[in-house]
Formats: sequence, C-alpha cells, structure tokens
Amino acid sequence: MGHRSRHPQGNRASRLNENGSNGETHANATRLVEAGRRKQWRSVPGQPGSVVNPPVWRASTHLYESTEDLAKGRPNEDGHFYYGRRGGPTQWALADALTELEEGAEGTELFPSGVAAIAATLLALLKPGDELLVCDNAYEPTRSIAAGLLAGYGITHRSFDPLDIEGFAAMIGPSTRVVMLESPGSLTMEVSDIPALAAIAREKGVVSVIDNTWAGPLGFAALAHGCDVTLMSLTKHVGGHSDLMMGAVSARAPQLAQIRRHAQMLGQVVSPDDAALALRGLRTLGLRLERTSATAAEVARWLTTRPEVSAVLCPQLGGAPGNDLWQRDFTGGCGLFSFVLAAGADKSARARLLDRLELFGIGFSWGGYESLAIPVDPAGLHSLRPWPPGIDEGSGLGVRLAIGLEDAGDLIRDLERGFAAMGES
Repeated sequence: MGHRSRHPQGNRASRLNENGSNGETHANATRLVEAGRRKQWRSVPGQPGSVVNPPVWRASTHLYESTEDLAKGRPNEDGHFYYGRRGGPTQWALADALTELEEGAEGTELFPSGVAAIAATLLALLKPGDELLVCDNAYEPTRSIAAGLLAGYGITHRSFDPLDIEGFAAMIGPSTRVVMLESPGSLTMEVSDIPALAAIAREKGVVSVIDNTWAGPLGFAALAHGCDVTLMSLTKHVGGHSDLMMGAVSARAPQLAQIRRHAQMLGQVVSPDDAALALRGLRTLGLRLERTSATAAEVARWLTTRPEVSAVLCPQLGGAPGNDLWQRDFTGGCGLFSFVLAAGADKSARARLLDRLELFGIGFSWGGYESLAIPVDPAGLHSLRPWPPGIDEGSGLGVRLAIGLEDAGDLIRDLERGFAAMGES
C-alpha cells in the first residue's frame, strides 16, 4: 500500500534546479525536501546566509528600478517581478517544487481551488465548436463544468466508458479536442488504462488532461504515462491539514502556455500565505501518504470480512477491481476508497452507521490528517456504467472513507460501532 520503489517510476530521480544542488540525481523523498528552495528566494541579495523556508512575500505591487527598467518590461515567467497577480517568490517556490515532482512538465500554474484549476484548464484548451470527452466516472464538478460552464460557450461534451478502450477510440470525432481522464474514478474507484487512452488521444491529435488528485505525482507519473496535462487539488494531500484551498496544473510546453495565458486573463492567483502552507505540507507528503495508504489497506482488508459489506472498492487491495492496472502503473496510493453495503441495507441503516462513528467526521474533501466518511450512491453516479465492474447494481448503498493518520485499530473499532448501530431500530 505504500510507495514502492520496485516500479521503474517508483523512485524516479531527476536533477534539482538552482537549489544549491551539486547536480546529483535525487529520489522523490529527497526532492520533497529540496524542491522549490532556490537560494535567491531564501536569502537577502548581498547578505551572507539564508533561511530554510522561502519567506511569505505578501505584495500586490512590484517595483522597478527606474523608468528605463519599467520600459524594458519583464518576461512573463515565474521568477520575474511584475505585479502581484503573477505571484512572487512564495508562489514561485511552490510552483517550482510541484514541477520538479511532475516528470516531463514544463511548468506549473497555481489556482485558488482544484475546481478552478479544472475550469481554467478546459476553458484554455477549448473554444466554441470544440468537443470534450469526459470519462463517465469523473469528479462531479468536472461533469458539471462540462454540462454547464462549457456548454454556455458553445463547447459540447460526451461521456465515455473509461474501461472500454475500443469504444473510446471510436468516439473521437473531427471536433474532439480534449479528453478528460481520472483514475481511479471518483467515488467508485475504477482504474482505467491511462497509457492506452492517452496514446489513442495523442495519435488522433487530441489533448489528454487527467485529474490526478487521488495518486498525485508520487503515486502516478501522469505525463510520463502519456498525458499532456495533469492537475490536482492541493487542498487534499499536499495541504494535508484541512486548512487551505488550492489547485495546480502541470503541463507540457504547448499546453502550459495556453493555460498560463488564460489563467492570467481570468485573474487567477493564490495567496502567498496559502502557498506557504502548501509548501509546508509538501515536505511531509511522502510520509503521510505511506501512513494513510498502509492504514487504508488494513481497514479495507478488515471490511472484506464483514457480512454487512458486499464489496470493497480499493484499487490497492489485491483482488479488487482494477488492482491489476494499479499494480502495473502506480507507484503508490492514498487513504481514499469506498465500500458497498450488502443488499438489504437501506439509507436509514447507513445513516445510523455514519452517525455512530466517533473518529470519522462526516464531511467532504480528504487528504487531511483526520478520517472522514460520507454516503455515496454509486448506482446513480454514472450514465454508461452504473456500477464498478463485477458488482451487482442491487448490491446496496455506498460509503466513502478517507483514512487519516489515526491508528488503524482505533478506526476499525469505530467502524465496528457503526456496523452495530445499523441493526438498531
């Protein structure tokens, strides 16, 4: 369940940029510590020494040395003072660190939320008359953006079954410009063959975008597996403490330029204070993912033994739907998974289960240090494949768990109390 170095990408190494590195290659654990810590963002010019973390640069106005300097202008790139809307050293440090973790990325753009990142990316890459293909198990706001926001601009969309490779190839038409991917699927956790889907899209001249929030760059190297653009909600794992909202988009050169230009026209910017929080969370990301993944594995295995449960939808679990592709393509996971209650359970019983829990909060989001649980109804989530593969549509209702940093045994005892409450009248 943790991050496994046996995979060819599992211990990816690359050369750190101007962080004081001597040019040696480094593994992900080291990169999480070093990335985004350029000395010029941690020191005072002309003064000896530096600090560990990039300071929080709060600034709306950036100054020029003279009118001559003003007339020269500034390159539209991170690292060049221009105006607060283009960020400053704190935001640049975070974007730089995320780019370092995304193998094949030209750069990274920051957004005030994950949904803002999705919307801005799709608006940047599509124009009136274009078509977007959206995987049928995508995050609900992604589907809403396609059906609402994009439709208002004359951009059409269709859903496709991400488990039907041949069907996907046949769906790409002359106006298809972008395909939106997500794996594992939101709530129902199907794992799709992203390399195959991305390869088909590229062959047909279609840009592939993936919401990689579940695994992140440590668990799935999206660009290295063929995608053109990868995005994630930093609100989740990177923030890690349920105290910030942010999103990020990392991309190859052609798409990055489009997304950056569009984001700037929309006035998208994140605060330096939130960027500093995200940088702090990034440093412990690997350790937290290892812990939540291991705990999730223990809880998921225990759930398979419960008579109240008909299926556990956890890609990291041996024998679970999609585990073969997860083993092949992923180098790590996280604490987010779902399970399906056995036939006969009704919504009242599920509510008693959730309401009895003491360690699991009831709330959206995930990736923080605390565990969460919410009800989900998989039968109504998808238009093309109502349930994950191998699971009967009549099997029951769903629950999504976001495993935090608590002790696995304590979480299991909490769920035992919840299951006991299901039988109460």
